[in-house]
Amino acid sequence: MIREKADPLDLFAEWYAEAVKSEPNDPSAMALGTVGPDGMPSVRMVLLKDYDPAGFVFYTNYESRKGRQLLANPKAALLFHWKSLRRQVRLEGPIEKTTPEEADAYFSTRARGSQIGAWASEQSRPLESRFALEKRVAEVTAKYVIGKVPRPDHWSGFRLQPLLIEFWQDGAFRLHDRLEYSRPTPGAPWSTRTLYP
Repeated sequence: MIREKADPLDLFAEWYAEAVKSEPNDPSAMALGTVGPDGMPSVRMVLLKDYDPAGFVFYTNYESRKGRQLLANPKAALLFHWKSLRRQVRLEGPIEKTTPEEADAYFSTRARGSQIGAWASEQSRPLESRFALEKRVAEVTAKYVIGKVPRPDHWSGFRLQPLLIEFWQDGAFRLHDRLEYSRPTPGAPWSTRTLYP
């Protein structure tokens, strides 16, 4: 059985700490679901960079497909799947932009090559050849050969403010444990219920 806590972030922190110890690759990896203008859903993997009572933060190019979809329809779903622990955590809620200060602080911690890449890649748009990308990387590298690489205006973060968090734990014979936390608005008190597998 999943041990219920009053605050789902306390339970998430416990599970996440266990995933950091046991997952061989990227315990912070999460599937991000967005919706396009035609209502078609789209899912890809991103990395969790921070979480606190305000929400779950990830960074991207705002001009990418996911960036454009989130700016146009600021709602999303996240899914962590920690296979070695046989656990999942599912979240749904509205999206807001991180502040420029938050984005600057995180960008400054990235490897220089990743900072260069944020300038060089026109994320999600057609690429005529690998050489074209390598050329752009070389141009940006030459531009910022001395000093720090500034954060591009089009590269920043999003914060999902969860209205629903579901904890799922594998059970024998597919009789899984599921505990759902929900609230009507960010900041409101949480209610809980257990779900059939």
